[in-house]
Amino acid sequence: MAKGKAGYWTTPDGLLCLAAYARDGLTDEETARKMGISRSTLSEWKKRYPDISDTLKEGKEIVDAKVENALLKRALGYEYEEVSEKYEKGELTERKVTKKHVTPDTTAQIFWLKNRRPDVWRDKAVPEEGADRNVTVSFQDAVKGCEV
Repeated sequence: MAKGKAGYWTTPDGLLCLAAYARDGLTDEETARKMGISRSTLSEWKKRYPDISDTLKEGKEIVDAKVENALLKRALGYEYEEVSEKYEKGELTERKVTKKHVTPDTTAQIFWLKNRRPDVWRDKAVPEEGADRNVTVSFQDAVKGCEV
C-alpha cells in the first residue's frame, strides 16, 4: 500500500479500508495517521475526491445507527432466548430454552431524552434572550403531548 497516495485510497481496496476505519469509529485524525498523511491532507482529499468523503461519511453513519439502536433497545428493555444444551457421548441429550427479560435502563433513558429532547429534558433550561431567568419545568409539562 503506497501511503500518502490519493490514488490507492480511491480504489475499491482503499475505499474498503476507509469504510472499516470509519466503522471502527476512528476520528479523521486517526484515519489520516493510518493512511500515512496529515489531517489537513485528508480534509483536502475529502473535498477533492467525493468517493473518499462519501465512504467515510457512510461508514460513520452505519456505526452511529447501530449504537443508536442498541441504546434505544437498552433504554426500552428487551427479551431474548437463552439456549443451553447438554451432550453425552457427542449426542444432544437435553436442550433447554429460557426466555429472559432485560429491564429498561433508566440511565439510557435519561441519556436518550436529554439528547433527543433537550427542549424538555436538559438539566438547565436555557432562557431566551430577555426572558425570565427562573424557569421551572414540571413533569406534566415534560410529558405534554405524549399519549399513554
